[in-house]
Formats: sequence, C-alpha cells, structure tokens
Amino acid sequence: MPLPKLHGSVPAIGAPAPQLRYVKQDRSNAALSDLKGEVVVLLSVPSLDTDTCARETRTFNERAAGLGATVLVISVDTPFAMKRFCTTAGIENVVPGSDFRFHDMDAWGVRIAEGPMEAATARAVWVIDREGIIRYHELVPELGHEPNYDAAIQAARSQL
Repeated sequence: MPLPKLHGSVPAIGAPAPQLRYVKQDRSNAALSDLKGEVVVLLSVPSLDTDTCARETRTFNERAAGLGATVLVISVDTPFAMKRFCTTAGIENVVPGSDFRFHDMDAWGVRIAEGPMEAATARAVWVIDREGIIRYHELVPELGHEPNYDAAIQAARSQL
C-alpha cells in the first residue's frame, strides 16, 4: 500500500528531536527526553499486530543486541497489546512505547491523515544522537515495506 497523506512535516536531519511522550508496557509515562545522553534508534510503525511491523521489530531486536543504542518502537497500539507482542516474540532489545495517550508523533509528521490506517503512524526510522539531534531519517514510502536496516544501524553506530 503506498504511503497515504500524513499530518505535518517530518523534522529535518540536524534538527532537535521534537517532544515525544509515550506509555510503557506497565502503563507508566515516559519521554524521549528521559533518554538524553543515549543514542536512540526511534521506530514508528502502524501496529505491532501487522506482519511487517512485527518483522521489523524482531529484526531490530536481533540487530540491537550489543549495539549500545536504545531502540524505541512507537505505535498507537495499547500498552497491553505491546506487552503481549513483546512477550510472545521474545523482544528484549527494543523498548515499546504507545502513542495512544499523547499523540506526540503528530509533531514528527508521521500520523496517517486518511484511509483505513487513519490515526496510526507511518513506518519511519530516526537516529537521534546523545544531544537529542536527529542524525538519520527514513520515511518508508510503502506501508508494507521494511526500512533499510543496514543504513539505520550504521547511522546509530556512527553516533556511538
């Protein structure tokens, strides 16, 4: 499925990362700003309950082992659904976060504006350096396609 119309615009490489608050699996609140001082690979996916999103999360889980960066996957899935997926899939190296409460992904320009996936987030990857600056970004042009894993991991390694 081609990428539908999105709300807003994606922040530029070299720009400070916008605010991102999310809900953890235990329903507590967290924020990207809590990770300042760490390199973060931020994944935006429509839903962990889809094959492509599940495959992407599993792949980053494997590739994140020993990477030295925090990999954070954000979707509008509920914390309960994220916890179920992560437990079932053995996800240990990716931190899941739900955007269902705050909708902060609107500031990242990836909220789907129309169609059957309206209100979900498009598939995108960012690498954010220790100072909170965006150093890499990929907006995947087809919802059913996976991101360029090698480019994202290389971008993260370059910031470590």
